[in-house]
This record gives sequence, structure tokens and C-alpha cells, in this order.
Amino acid sequence: MQKEKLRTVRKMKGFTQQQMAEVIPTDVSNYSRKESGAVSITQAEWNKLAQYLEVPVEEIYEEEEAKIVIENPVFNDSPGSNVGNSGFSANNMGYITNELSIEIIKTMQEYIVLLKEEIERLKK
Repeated sequence: MQKEKLRTVRKMKGFTQQQMAEVIPTDVSNYSRKESGAVSITQAEWNKLAQYLEVPVEEIYEEEEAKIVIENPVFNDSPGSNVGNSGFSANNMGYITNELSIEIIKTMQEYIVLLKEEIERLKK
């Protein structure tokens, strides 16, 4: 589900996707996926974007479409490398906020429930 309200306000205010990406902070390709609806926007990100655009969150917020994405991430485990495909290194992991940590934990708990349901379905 595209974030038409967000895209419309962004364009109306004359901001680029690159400028918006810097607000959350992420790279422009990830921001583009967020605006297109392919990647979820967290509540903290909605708040930052609304503040940057100087509008109430309600003016740009759109419900996320429920979807299940199953991926097999591959991490770079080569010697001397402390950065995986996530782009996080041991040096910048401290920038993950408690709010984001809670979001990650909730998402993982939901994913575990879905995996357990899938295991039960496959057993049948």
C-alpha cells in the first residue's frame, strides 16, 4: 500500500526522497521502499517525518498493510568483517534506541508465532 499522503505532502513541501531519508536516517533506496509501501515505517519514523514536514502525524500517516515477508538474510561472516548485510557494525549498534529495540522484539515475537503456526501446518 503506497503512502500517498506522505508522498503528496513531501512533494507539496518541495522535499526530495534523499532529504526525507536523512531525517529517519536511512538510505534513499530504503526510504523509497518505505514510501512505496514495500517496507514498513515505524511509529518513531512517522513522528520524525511529520515533525520535519511540520504537519501533524495524522496528515501523513497511513495504516500498514498486513503482510508476511519471509527472507533468508545472508551475513558477511568473513574474518575481519564486523558488518553484515544490515549495514550495522559493532561500532554503530549503540545508535539503536530502546524504542527501536522494543519494535524489533515485538516483530520477532510475532514472527516466531507465525513460524510455529507454519510448523504445525506442515506437520499435518
